[in-house]
Amino acid sequence: MKKKWKSLFLILLVVAIIGFVGYTDFYGIGGEGSHGSAQDIKLGLDLAGGVSITYQVSGEQTPSNEDMNDTVYKLQQRVEGYSSEAQVYREGDNRINIEIPDVTDANAILEELGQPGTLYFIAQTDPEGNDNYTMGLNPDQDGNYVYGYTLNKDLATLESEGSIVLTGTDVQTAQAGAIQNSMQNNEFVVDLTLNDAGTEKFGTATTKALEKGETIGIYYDGEFVSVPRVNAAILNGRAQITGMSDYEEAEKLASTIRIGGLKVELEELSSNVVGAQLGEQAIHTSIRAGIIGFAIVAVFMTVIYFLPGFVAAVALALYSVLIVLLLAAFESVITLTLPGIAGIILSIGMAVDANVIIFARIREELAGGKDVRNAVQAGFSKALSAIIDGNVTTLIAAGVLGIMGSGSIRGFAQTLALGIVLSMFTALFVTRILLNAVINLGLDNPKLFGAAKAAPNMSYVKKRNIFFAASIAVIISGFVAMAINQNTIGNPLNFSLEFVGGTSTNIALNQDLSLEEVDNQVKPLFQAVTGDANIQAAKVAGSNEVIVKTRTLNNSEREQVVTSLSDTFGIEEGAITQETISSTISSEMRQDAILAVVVASLCMLVYIWFRFKDIRFGASSVAALVHDCLVVLAFYAWAKVSVGSTFIACMLTIVGYSINATIVIFDRIRENLKVQGKKAELSELVDTSVNQTLSRSIFTSLTTFIMVAVLYVMGVASIKEFALPLMVGIVCGTYSSICLAGPMWYVFRTGKAMEKKDGKEEAKA
Repeated sequence: MKKKWKSLFLILLVVAIIGFVGYTDFYGIGGEGSHGSAQDIKLGLDLAGGVSITYQVSGEQTPSNEDMNDTVYKLQQRVEGYSSEAQVYREGDNRINIEIPDVTDANAILEELGQPGTLYFIAQTDPEGNDNYTMGLNPDQDGNYVYGYTLNKDLATLESEGSIVLTGTDVQTAQAGAIQNSMQNNEFVVDLTLNDAGTEKFGTATTKALEKGETIGIYYDGEFVSVPRVNAAILNGRAQITGMSDYEEAEKLASTIRIGGLKVELEELSSNVVGAQLGEQAIHTSIRAGIIGFAIVAVFMTVIYFLPGFVAAVALALYSVLIVLLLAAFESVITLTLPGIAGIILSIGMAVDANVIIFARIREELAGGKDVRNAVQAGFSKALSAIIDGNVTTLIAAGVLGIMGSGSIRGFAQTLALGIVLSMFTALFVTRILLNAVINLGLDNPKLFGAAKAAPNMSYVKKRNIFFAASIAVIISGFVAMAINQNTIGNPLNFSLEFVGGTSTNIALNQDLSLEEVDNQVKPLFQAVTGDANIQAAKVAGSNEVIVKTRTLNNSEREQVVTSLSDTFGIEEGAITQETISSTISSEMRQDAILAVVVASLCMLVYIWFRFKDIRFGASSVAALVHDCLVVLAFYAWAKVSVGSTFIACMLTIVGYSINATIVIFDRIRENLKVQGKKAELSELVDTSVNQTLSRSIFTSLTTFIMVAVLYVMGVASIKEFALPLMVGIVCGTYSSICLAGPMWYVFRTGKAMEKKDGKEEAKA
């Protein structure tokens, strides 16, 4: 009796937690004026808008493309300190735009960012022995007097007399770090690496400063940011600044030196607060789609798996409210964007997957004659290895992408990692606690758990040549489509402005339109001209100005846009300005993304090799992963779906989904190998393993597909362009895990190929 009351208390406690956390997510608990934690989630430019700053190159000389691209890349690294989703891109020949999401104080950003490209290393005294700067009491921003250094001459004078020993462009890298000093205590430092010209100049300057016991001050944007004393002549181009109190101070100085080391000097041209790029409608429809999709999945799980399915739905409800709470708690680290939502969708799919694996195992144990309590215990035990391997493998990928990736890749990796950890908790602990609790309440009739049906008897190994040929044909067709596109549209894929840049149109309207009105009235005018749904529109806060970004418009299309806007809104053509903008995903960022995916794949390969004691499992998993990505790439090519930042998110989702689905089958192959030993006929063992996990593969894919399909049906055009290829990837991932992964492992293991002879299939080495 005591056990029943305890179990009832646990069930009520979980329900209460769901209700309480759900309420605080959306309404808060602080009384009047409070707000839900959902409002604390840091959103990206696509979901919430932010600050947009335009810089212009100082001086009359037009910088080279190389210098501008290098400046964009370095600025991108700098502003990612504010948000992983910050964007930097070129506008015209001599302007650079910076967009930082979910902030509303442009002046604060400008003050902290400073004026890029104005860093100087200044000797303490001039050649005649006069002080270039002195230390004294200076007022800080709040009017208090603190010790600081004052520059005694203007920069032009210092440069003419040779007191500026280095500029920021002489610095190749600046990195924060920690060392152990002579007392074995951690000391925070900044390591500098100079280029060849800087090495020679700094060697001469530090030699002179050492002889006189002087300092070399680092001057940036109107003030000294560091005045280190020279303790040795630095002749090898590697210097170290010591004396920082913590890592944050060291990183701030390193970041300042990096931004001050830009090849071109920039001055602020304008700064605005802009609205969400996807618009309010995209956010609202995505939320509604998520709720409806969850409800459908909950009903589906209950219908298919009976009582355990209902328990899993409760655990998923807990996951949903907790993920909102955690996203708010980690708002200083994680910025939620559309790719981030993809990471959450994938982690929900993996949470469902874990439950499906467990329930399938429970049904197998029930069919073997065990009672419900023992079947549940055995089901969790036998499902554990597959769940851990699948989730850890995806977590490894998320970790690598989070460390090596940038922008939307990092945001995707962060939300995916958070979602995976939380989904494992709800699947392995909450579901188990709830199942045991309902059993203790007397709900232990096997009919409430369902019975395992006999596994189908389909052959996959014998038909592998058909599967391989079909996949190769689809992949080749994709390359054919890309060749056709190259000849017709000038690019192998329909690259969006994130990849190839485009046209930014600034419209000074006579009326103040809401974001929803911009979506409904302004965007369609551009889509009618471009025939492309990949349009980003933002509203400048406190004004009637609207900024619309599209693919690159030719002269005729620009005229059509201006005419259409003038006729529709009754504004003069002079109120409409258009500029060519560069891609927001630079070539360096693309290289970083490719490298991150390659390293992640290698790490997953090593992990699977370690866990399965056979590198052929890892090779087969990665081969299936590559197959899925290439098939989806073929879909992008044939359907001409816009390839932008959501393309990266889609591909990364497929990588995680594919590897997880494949590992579940390989886990069953590994288990059957242990049971049957070396005498097992490998082709039959593979077929049996795939058939035993077939229901799991189909049901997991179906639930994830439902979530994305609802998002596609209810979403706006930009959401649809993200959801459609994702659905293709889910179907493709299911196909590859069922039809390709096992047969590929068989081929790698045996080296055999099938031939037809006298109507029979024979194995040929």
